[in-house]
Amino acid sequence: MNGNSRATNLSARVIRSLTQYPYKLSVYSDSEDYPLEADILEIDQDSGLLILKVQLNDIDIERYSNEGKFSFDIEATKPMTSQSREVYSVYSAPTKILKTDTFCYRLECQLPVALSSSGSESEAGRSIRVPFVLGMHASVRLEVYRHSLIINGLIHNLSIGGCLLEVPIANSIALTVDQLIPGLTLEFPNGDTFFSKGKIRHIRPIGSQGYTAIGIQFLDLNAVQQEAIYKHVSESEREAAYRCGTNKKITNHSPLFITNNKDKEFRQSQGQGGKMKPTIQRGVAEIANQIQIGFLFIKAGTNFREKIFYDSADRLIELARRDRKALLYDLSFLLLEPEWVRHAVQVAGQLADMLITQDPHSPQIREAVVGALMHTLGKPLLISEDLPTLDTHMTPSQRKILKGHSTTLLKRLAALEWSPSPVCLDVLENANERLDGSGYPQGKSAGSLSTLVKTLSIIKAVNKLTHGRNGNPGRPPLDAYRWISGASGAYDKSILVEYIQHYGLYPIGSLAKFSGGYLAWIMEIDAKGIPMKVAVVKNLNFLDMNLSYILVADDFPQIGKLEEVVNPLNYGLSPLRV
Repeated sequence: MNGNSRATNLSARVIRSLTQYPYKLSVYSDSEDYPLEADILEIDQDSGLLILKVQLNDIDIERYSNEGKFSFDIEATKPMTSQSREVYSVYSAPTKILKTDTFCYRLECQLPVALSSSGSESEAGRSIRVPFVLGMHASVRLEVYRHSLIINGLIHNLSIGGCLLEVPIANSIALTVDQLIPGLTLEFPNGDTFFSKGKIRHIRPIGSQGYTAIGIQFLDLNAVQQEAIYKHVSESEREAAYRCGTNKKITNHSPLFITNNKDKEFRQSQGQGGKMKPTIQRGVAEIANQIQIGFLFIKAGTNFREKIFYDSADRLIELARRDRKALLYDLSFLLLEPEWVRHAVQVAGQLADMLITQDPHSPQIREAVVGALMHTLGKPLLISEDLPTLDTHMTPSQRKILKGHSTTLLKRLAALEWSPSPVCLDVLENANERLDGSGYPQGKSAGSLSTLVKTLSIIKAVNKLTHGRNGNPGRPPLDAYRWISGASGAYDKSILVEYIQHYGLYPIGSLAKFSGGYLAWIMEIDAKGIPMKVAVVKNLNFLDMNLSYILVADDFPQIGKLEEVVNPLNYGLSPLRV
């Protein structure tokens, strides 16, 4: 970005612009499980000095340093704009560390002067990377398996050798380092496109809202493609210079970034999102996100980040002990997560709740919950050309492949040299076994199964039946209980009775329909399982209007008699991603 540059540090300018919105700055290291959240104390836009404050307990700050340099993402939320989030990344900024208190550090980071930077060989070759800043955007379509799996994302930065993409973490489970991509299509706001084959060079979590950064190298470019990518990188650099105001000779947008009507319509639909925003605890949402991050490390095959899963289990147990009703209510809002994640977190949360109720001091609780959080991880490990997705109605051969998920997970954990505890292993090996020998993978029968596994199988069965799977709609709880009771000895009926007594016919977190045409989330039930408190969200006589108020039992006549539990997705009631 040359020509009449103003005396300012461009990285500092971009960071300053993002701090005008709600933001989060995360210091990260590829070798650490979690990023460190940091507060910005000062930004000098002339010198490029960024001063951060980091609070730590038992973590050595030096573990995040790479020879005196730190990397971080700053992620801003822009609720009133078409681009609802924007992330800017700084790589390897020279940093001076000052300890100011027992658990407090001051990081004095020297930001790079220019926005564009030299890419490393591990990313996209030794070429200039142009970050997409200040509202710049372009979409990406990855053809992961030829003609069978397409993943959409956004460009984070671009070079002549490749690009860094932002992809929802739920959509990235089919991707792995060194994977060849048969088709990669970039589409810019004016409608111009660029197509190439590609190879994934690295994957990491980015920001705090459930995204991954995917570094892709372009492969086998012919002369026409090389000319096109040089043009796109040059125009992207020009656009960034214009938006930053660093070159007085550039007085308007690059034609590449002038939005056409098609792009405007797409971005408007993306910006609107859903209409309902529940009071979901960040604890539950973050657990679902962390499980997916933990899976990415498992799939990468480098090492097993057990801290992620034990921290998540501890969080669920803490929530269950502190306010079990709030936990059960918030678990029900995991409707937008992938099925394998939603099922694992909800089952683990209910298992923690039941085990604590049975014996709050049981030494099994923590290891059992870890096992429950992990027991579906083998499913996304099986994604391949023969099983390109877990989200469609599967063929018999695909269902047969999927039944190998528990064995696949145990083999991967063994390859990572991680040995589960006996309790955790019991869950991982036997979660899908049945009393009558009809389960998998080994077809064990009642005498070989622990009480823990028998309890878990009831929780899993109810969860599967009350949520839609493989094209089948979810059943009301009463129907699910009847189906399990009549399943020819596959489940322990005494534990089923205990479950029904514990959660009732109208479980907390269910969506209830009342005779007055109202829909309400059940927040509390009494000892007999009868709702005592609900959150009213919809009057079906006025479909375009959303409601938000809480009623207790004495006020229920205002909305009529409770009729049934219904599927929230049938009424368009799905929560926004936090």
